[in-house]
Amino acid sequence: MLHPPPLVSQTMVTSAYRSIQVPKIPLNAVRCAATSSPSLKLARNPTVPSINISPKDKQKTVPVITRRQEPGSNSESVSHPKWNPLQRIAACALNKFEDAVIANFLEKQHPLPKTADPSVQISGNYAPVRETPPHHNLPVSGQIPSVINGVYVRNGANPYFDPSAGHHLFDGDGMIHAVHLKDGKASYACRFTETKRLVQERSIGRPVFPKAIGELHGHSGIARLLLFFARAALGVINATHGIGVANAGLIYFNRRLLAMSEDDVPYQVSVTQNGDLKTVGRYDFSGQLKSTMIAHPKLDPVTKEMFALSYDVIKKPYLKYFYFSPNGEKSSDVEIPIDGPTMMHDFAITENYVIIPDQQVVFKMPELLRGGSPVVYDKNKTARFGILPKYAKNAHGIKWVEVENCFCFHLWNAWEDACTGEIVVIGSCMTPPDSIFNESDECLNSVLSEIRLNPSTGKSTRTPILAPSEQVNLEAGMVNKNLLGRKTQFAYLAITEPWPKVSGFAKVDLFTGKIEKFIYGDNRYGGEPYFVPKDPCHKGNDEDEGYVLCFVHDETTCQSELLIVNAANMRPEASIRLPSRVPYGFHGTFIRSEELERQS
Repeated sequence: MLHPPPLVSQTMVTSAYRSIQVPKIPLNAVRCAATSSPSLKLARNPTVPSINISPKDKQKTVPVITRRQEPGSNSESVSHPKWNPLQRIAACALNKFEDAVIANFLEKQHPLPKTADPSVQISGNYAPVRETPPHHNLPVSGQIPSVINGVYVRNGANPYFDPSAGHHLFDGDGMIHAVHLKDGKASYACRFTETKRLVQERSIGRPVFPKAIGELHGHSGIARLLLFFARAALGVINATHGIGVANAGLIYFNRRLLAMSEDDVPYQVSVTQNGDLKTVGRYDFSGQLKSTMIAHPKLDPVTKEMFALSYDVIKKPYLKYFYFSPNGEKSSDVEIPIDGPTMMHDFAITENYVIIPDQQVVFKMPELLRGGSPVVYDKNKTARFGILPKYAKNAHGIKWVEVENCFCFHLWNAWEDACTGEIVVIGSCMTPPDSIFNESDECLNSVLSEIRLNPSTGKSTRTPILAPSEQVNLEAGMVNKNLLGRKTQFAYLAITEPWPKVSGFAKVDLFTGKIEKFIYGDNRYGGEPYFVPKDPCHKGNDEDEGYVLCFVHDETTCQSELLIVNAANMRPEASIRLPSRVPYGFHGTFIRSEELERQS
């Protein structure tokens, strides 16, 4: 989810590394089978619900690295890297250094925080699964609404290899789960997105790219960065074609399904006629996109344009804004003036403006030198929102409005209030702001809020939408996408309790604060609720005419299903039993059949 290495300058890394005391490795210890095929154990059974690592096990050597591949996969066949003899020797030496020094010396000296502990981050139904080829004519309880014809796709992090060190939930390789719905019937498939990173690691037989959150802590993080630089310099890996995981967002734009994460350009994935998924490749909009793009671009439902941001954690400009015409022509970049690298996971649009949050979770690379995480909550910084005209050629006209004690990981919608001249922003304000990235004893709260920005006075207000007696953590979700950037009455949001699990979803009236809950049941949890409008074009219909789609997993039976709920009356319409377990994941989209037929 975050921008990965290179995270620090070469000089900073080298000087810090000199201060690390590491044991010498005798040359005769550098032995490996680099000239033969890697011997890898098959991954655990995908139906096993959890990874159990005891404290005693954590003191042992590096965990066995396993790979997930099975008959029926459409992934590229695993080909061994074409190394020359020097590269083979270098690869062996670097692998030994990683295993003996980084994993067994540096990282064993420091217990993993919960936010980087694989036994926590990918346990239970967060554990990875194998690919599943298309399964057709799935069992359906109830009746799939006749207006739902298309494919629901949802992204998620699914590590191909078992973690060899620290691992955060956001670090896993991208996997898309797809349920194809047509004429009351359903099929299911899930596939890895074939990123350049994954293809190389699968070829080598081990993870070789640093994990942006789980591994980059303190001196061991610096050592892993040095290892990455060394492998790249020696040609053992190629980092010039992107190192992203494409595991967070999905959007269908200009006849293409795009999988995204903050650390790369998008990847195009095609949905085949038999309901399968196939990676087309990195998609830089025909060479127009020269930088990364965040995982939450916005589609204007009226103009069909797509708006996006890109941020950099090392060098200026730290933040850029741009947009694409309906046929994929990119605008010039607009450099947004911010003081330092800031995590910019989401933003909002209105009819005439883009709303850019500059909040308190920032990147401070020197924290690596002090043994900490570079993702930091800056308590001395005041959050602010920038209001910029959508088609601005530069940032001269941006107006900043400060909002005290505000960190929104996601923004659900925004619109212009013609009566007051204010910009209304709907988001979930999270405290502590960095709790997703750094361990904290403080309980997490995510408060659905109405934030009003007055560009004329520079003043703001922030008001909880729910009454105190109704307060519940609300995180992933959406509004009716036909009204994005316009005034909306309803939002459909995940009830993230007990955090980080999702026990149901809520339909919230943003005008009155009324909340209706749909609870999945005992020991049943889900993810992001996705609203599919009954009418693909809003033409005066009631805003809540449509259906909510969500994956739900029963932790008692280890069965997963796709649930379809009538959004107007909050009653279930259908449940589709899936042939394999679907881990809890991130964001999705729905592509209608007529759109699929025009797929590029």
